[in-house]
Amino acid sequence: MQKSKRIKAFSILGDNLESFINYYNQNNPNEEQREFEYTLKQAKAKNGWFTIENQLYALNAWAKILKEENLNTWLNLYELKEDVTPKKVGIIAAGNIPMVGFHDILSVLITGHIALIKLSSSDDVLIPYLLKNLTQTEPDFQNQFEIIEQLKDYDAVIATGSDNTARYFETYFKNVPHIIRKNRTSVAVIDGNESEEELKALTQDVLMHYGLGCRNVTKLLVPQNYDINHIFKVLFPWADIINHHKYANNYDYNKAIYLMKGLDFKENGFVIMKNDEGLFSPLSTIFYQEYKNKEEVESFLLDYQNQIQCVVGKDKGMIPFGKSQEPALWDYADNIDVINWLKQLN
Repeated sequence: MQKSKRIKAFSILGDNLESFINYYNQNNPNEEQREFEYTLKQAKAKNGWFTIENQLYALNAWAKILKEENLNTWLNLYELKEDVTPKKVGIIAAGNIPMVGFHDILSVLITGHIALIKLSSSDDVLIPYLLKNLTQTEPDFQNQFEIIEQLKDYDAVIATGSDNTARYFETYFKNVPHIIRKNRTSVAVIDGNESEEELKALTQDVLMHYGLGCRNVTKLLVPQNYDINHIFKVLFPWADIINHHKYANNYDYNKAIYLMKGLDFKENGFVIMKNDEGLFSPLSTIFYQEYKNKEEVESFLLDYQNQIQCVVGKDKGMIPFGKSQEPALWDYADNIDVINWLKQLN
């Protein structure tokens, strides 16, 4: 299949998603719209974290990304052969947020390789739905991927997991080309001069998907004597998050632990703020840490560079507030260029 046909098929998938989202929950839906609605409900039933709203947010992000112009801009960064000898690339996907493994699948398919997809049991509804829609547009893709239970007969592997599973993956896949991803999280740098709108946008980086993604901000670096109530003020539109029982369980548990240990923290009934030097805050909690100067910020970011996925802030090279969950196609997880890696398989 020609590269242009692959690009066109994915752009049509993006158009279809946009159409389904626009007509979601409308009166008199057609058969395709009913299937879309059923798929969302099925995914929510299997994974309580995947609310309809969060699924629609993730799907809408992909609808925006999968435009022919974006796909061409992305792939034009590389000198890709028109015809490649397809390699079988195993993909062990995570399932912490909706379709978190889809970028790896897209990368393998759009470069002409074969994807052997081991889905997380937490996210095994939406991706098959997207792939079904893709093959309806371009039937040639049917021979380019397989959803599997056990990974075997592969030439290369992309695996995402915890730090513990990553150690196992590194050993198990040591004899084939591989990309192994570990735990990461994201950080926001506050300089104290942010507008209320910028801080409101930051709350999206923190609480979208309940803070479960590696692109969710779990740590704030704030200037000395910063009034943390500025953050609490802009968080209030998210108050309904506490009505999600899994999130509420985490909030109650963490609050109880901090109280029993006599630790100092602030809370507003649905988010805990804790002055803590740690990087990975538990769910429902935001760690913050004061800094004296930019050198301290740079030192912190350097020390934790292998554990930080995104740095949100206003400085050059940082992701703007509110945009951490909207990566471009060339914003690779762990800064590993997947397309260039795939290119080297031939």
